[in-house]
Amino acid sequence: MDLVQSMRVFIRVVDAGNFTAAANALNTTTAYTSRAVSDLEAHLQTRLFNRTTRKITLTEAGERFLARSRPILDDLEQAESEARNATVVPSGRLRIHSMSGFGTRYVVPLVSRYMEQQPLVEVDLTLHQRIPDLLEEGLDISIVLAQSLKESNYISRSLGRFHSVICASPDYLERHGTPQTLADLDQHACLKLVMPSGESESWVFDSDAGEEIFAPRKLPFSVNLPEALAEALASGMGVGVLPASTFAREHAQGRLARVLPDYRLDVRNIYAIYPSRKYLDAKVRTWVEFVGEHLPALLASDNAVIG
Repeated sequence: MDLVQSMRVFIRVVDAGNFTAAANALNTTTAYTSRAVSDLEAHLQTRLFNRTTRKITLTEAGERFLARSRPILDDLEQAESEARNATVVPSGRLRIHSMSGFGTRYVVPLVSRYMEQQPLVEVDLTLHQRIPDLLEEGLDISIVLAQSLKESNYISRSLGRFHSVICASPDYLERHGTPQTLADLDQHACLKLVMPSGESESWVFDSDAGEEIFAPRKLPFSVNLPEALAEALASGMGVGVLPASTFAREHAQGRLARVLPDYRLDVRNIYAIYPSRKYLDAKVRTWVEFVGEHLPALLASDNAVIG
């Protein structure tokens, strides 16, 4: 027996006043309607209606069951409606993760603009360097930077490419000189941004001439957050590699200058990762579409500034 359907039939009989009228309203037969109520009574082991040849009336147990059943079915219908609308109307809390420096520079402004368009959506944004487990950490979507993604059951969408640059403070360069070649870096203190993937200490440069690798001899300082490395570089501790997003902000304030501008490092893909494509929640779908539409312009603007 379908308990919920039997409850719906029972309430319809009460509202209609008899089995025939209820069957017509449900677009079914009187026999089905009567059997559904009889099955419900058998399940509850109590009589819900007093039946005569002329009319039916609720028993005391039937009145109590009706009082409980109506709000239950109302709540169920509301839940079904909200669940269906979740794939159509963006609403509720959207839980986003992004890498810290990238998220501060790009994701926060995009969230602000997205929420203007989608006033029913609230956003929780988590910023840290590692790629999270979406399901274990209760996240809807992650914006990550990676050369490639490990095979998983998650859905990914490419949003563009990102890179890092080598830089130092103007004061440091004035005191120690500006490197003109990769070999010149051997004469400088090289500050290291530690990546969560535990990559090697070598710097892999891309240029028009192809790929070149430099292994710093002096690594007096390392840190795991680009914002912290930016502070160390701005204070004149040495030369280091920063994500373009972090460098662009510091460069605009005059705190950092680019070194060896013909080279790029740590070129990575930008991915949006989310658990499933099927029955995709509207707030996730619209956020991915929004980022895919507006992120390239932000990246292009920074690339124009840093060269």
